[in-house]
Amino acid sequence: MKLRNGQNGKKGFGIVEVLVSIAVLGFLYAALNHLQTGNRDALLRIRGRDGAIEVAQQVIDSLNNMGLALLREDTIRFEGITRTWQGQPGLISHDMTVEYSAVILTSPDSIFLVADSSDYENVSHAFAKRVDVTVSWPFKSSVQSIQVSRIIR
Repeated sequence: MKLRNGQNGKKGFGIVEVLVSIAVLGFLYAALNHLQTGNRDALLRIRGRDGAIEVAQQVIDSLNNMGLALLREDTIRFEGITRTWQGQPGLISHDMTVEYSAVILTSPDSIFLVADSSDYENVSHAFAKRVDVTVSWPFKSSVQSIQVSRIIR
């Protein structure tokens, strides 16, 4: 039996074509979802590192303002330093809060040590000290950290 225009009764899409297109669209959706998750994790990691750099710089500036005479050669720990950012990756605004901990190690450097002696006494004086600040924060199931060093005169 022959139909008009030589179409032989075939119109539209077959079930195989529809199932293949659904599978392709499913794979594309999964790939885009994975890409967005990776982008979000990278943004959170960068945001956390920016906050750690800010914390380290504020600690070093505070120590520099104290002056060399008040700096002890010691290890100091600070816990519970928080930073919060507001973001809107979609239609809903989210707050990101990261809790940092800082470890400050102050030590004299032999380069900055001046020694003098007389018949009665030996005197040494440090005219600068090295300050190492390590800032740590949790990210997913690991602990990230940065270290910043500075010489305070």
